[in-house]
Amino acid sequence: MGKKILVAEDSSVIQNITRKVLQFQNYEIISVKNGQQVLDKLEQTDFDAILLDINMPVMDGMECAQKIRALDDSSKNSVPIVAITGNAKNYSMDDFKAVGINEYLPKPLNFDNLVNVVNKVTNN
Repeated sequence: MGKKILVAEDSSVIQNITRKVLQFQNYEIISVKNGQQVLDKLEQTDFDAILLDINMPVMDGMECAQKIRALDDSSKNSVPIVAITGNAKNYSMDDFKAVGINEYLPKPLNFDNLVNVVNKVTNN
């Protein structure tokens, strides 16, 4: 199997399409619905990248990214994070960088961009 990507997205539709697009590129996909579940999964296993929706229930993507970067385990706190947001206007790249987000993709997702960015952050 290919590299392992954690997709955090509360929309089942976006989650499923993202999964299909990335599986077609030979990525292994694990999906969760909120930031707390991201931290729980990250505790159990290592990922090559995390796709993180910014607007999620329980814990949003900005807070989640900060918590990932604050982890003690260097194999986990350095994982590339790609933000996915429908409200890109509300955030600048500086806002994303400040919490440790490496790249961002605006919604609606352009799937060529999705594949390109995931390939880039995972050095695929």
